[in-house]
Amino acid sequence: MAAAVPTRTNWHPNMKHNEMERWICIYPAYINSKKTRQEGRRLPKENCVDNPTYIEIRDVLSVTNLQFLVENMKYCREKSSELHYRGRVRVQIRNADGSVFNNDFPTREAVMEHIASKIPQLKTRQNKTGDSFHQQSQPQPTASGSGAGGGGGGGGKKGKGKRR
Repeated sequence: MAAAVPTRTNWHPNMKHNEMERWICIYPAYINSKKTRQEGRRLPKENCVDNPTYIEIRDVLSVTNLQFLVENMKYCREKSSELHYRGRVRVQIRNADGSVFNNDFPTREAVMEHIASKIPQLKTRQNKTGDSFHQQSQPQPTASGSGAGGGGGGGGKKGKGKRR
């Protein structure tokens, strides 16, 4: 049986570490190798992955024994407001008394490094190969001959001519 979702309250300094507002926040930009440090990346590039999503982060955390919660929030440094770039994951790393919740993940950096190391092993990432992407992006040859000038609406060399 799944645990009940904790209720959300406003933050104040007397909160215990196990309350949701004290959990760490992980945005996909923190472990995105395509982002710079100024754009929000928190780990070194060699430890990061290309364009992670909050769904992949959720999938990795679901097999650990950490408590987490997915929220529909946008990272403040993210320029795009598309749904693909939205999402934040909150993770509990401390108990109410301040002790470590899971000794395998004592810090937020340890959690992010674990996530970044496991995302490439997901089945959704295994199906994507770099070669298939490049094959789709190359133009396919046409069967209509040389393709020069032949009416398809594109590319012929027609200029304005000389101005006098």
